[in-house]
Amino acid sequence: MELLEGFFTYLSVEKGLSKNTLSSYAADLKRYMLFLKEREKRIESAFRGDIIDFNEGLRNDGYSIPSICRYLSSVKALYKYLLIENIIDSDPSENIHMPKKWERLPKALSVSEVLDLLQTGFSGNTVLRDTAMLELLYSSGLRVSELVRIKLGDIHFDAGFLRIMGKGAKERVVPVNVRALEKVKKYTEEERLAILKKRQSPYLFVTRLGKPMSRQRFWQTLKAIGKQAGLEISPHTIRHCFATHLLEGGADLRSVQKMLGHSDISTTQIYTKVTTDRIKKVFKTYHPRA
Repeated sequence: MELLEGFFTYLSVEKGLSKNTLSSYAADLKRYMLFLKEREKRIESAFRGDIIDFNEGLRNDGYSIPSICRYLSSVKALYKYLLIENIIDSDPSENIHMPKKWERLPKALSVSEVLDLLQTGFSGNTVLRDTAMLELLYSSGLRVSELVRIKLGDIHFDAGFLRIMGKGAKERVVPVNVRALEKVKKYTEEERLAILKKRQSPYLFVTRLGKPMSRQRFWQTLKAIGKQAGLEISPHTIRHCFATHLLEGGADLRSVQKMLGHSDISTTQIYTKVTTDRIKKVFKTYHPRA
């Protein structure tokens, strides 16, 4: 199509875009053209509503926000070119904003599902370590990057808290429940030295190479035990559970914000939507007139 050929020449010559970038534009616009073809429309005759419907279609098909933004960026670039070349009189993509504020609610397990998970039990030669990590993750709502960086001196067994260095090198104090503390203490007394042998490490959770546990390795371990329990989970799922279950139990938003290490409370507020959604489900399931 001559129109697209001219557009790609413009991107290559005027904008100096690489072949890989041009290929991405071509793939995005091919999907857009197929969408318009189904509506029996051409690129030049599309309206603003067509572009919005195209975006919504991508969203309904499960595309991520970054992917949708890329598609929209390609469409906008095309219409900008057509306007410059006087092929169209007005830009239908003008004032269509990138979908930055579309929110996807975090997935959280029910309390009973988490309890089942905790009782499933790990296997292998590092049972105490893996169990302690999972208990600590749910007890304190840590990020997995924070969990694997904990040092021996960061955990205070008598006082029942952890000192965590979070995002942006911001330090916070997080409470730990008795059960998790007992699991961690048992691991440090019975298994940690056996894993390290004669090596030394300042980190709490270590591997047989004497290095701190990696995020990827713990994710694999957690995924395996989740599969045994019939659950699809990740370390971040457990963090979601921590926040959601606290709010369902009556915790105030500010306290949860501090424990999670969120700098902005608006980030924490998304969990209130999760709990509201669950309340609606319970109401619909059990109320006689729902």
